[in-house]
Amino acid sequence: MPPDGGWRALSSRQPYTCVGNCGEGDTVTRVIFKRVGDSRPYPDHGLSTKGWAALPPRTVRLDELVTTKDTLQLVALLNEDSTFFGDLFAHVVEWNGELYLEDGLHRALRAALQQRNVLHARVHSLG
Repeated sequence: MPPDGGWRALSSRQPYTCVGNCGEGDTVTRVIFKRVGDSRPYPDHGLSTKGWAALPPRTVRLDELVTTKDTLQLVALLNEDSTFFGDLFAHVVEWNGELYLEDGLHRALRAALQQRNVLHARVHSLG
């Protein structure tokens, strides 16, 4: 069985389709992220904390995001003051037509758990 429990998103607009031991024809229509990645495929952007702070926040749909981390420490998700020392907004890098969630996975999951499908983020576009 695949590590995702047998479910694979064919695209952000299609429902999950079972590819393992899930039952013939089973589907799930809710998708949180477009794709779950484990690295940053884009070149280094060199933005500092000050550089990110200069970008105005905007809303981004969760199902359009590709994560750059595939794991999250549960304490980061459950910690009420997890944004106290950092930016209040997630950091997203736009590159080659994709939106990569560079920082703020815990914020994105918290939004999904609260039944929200958008996230406020600072978006940096790479040429």
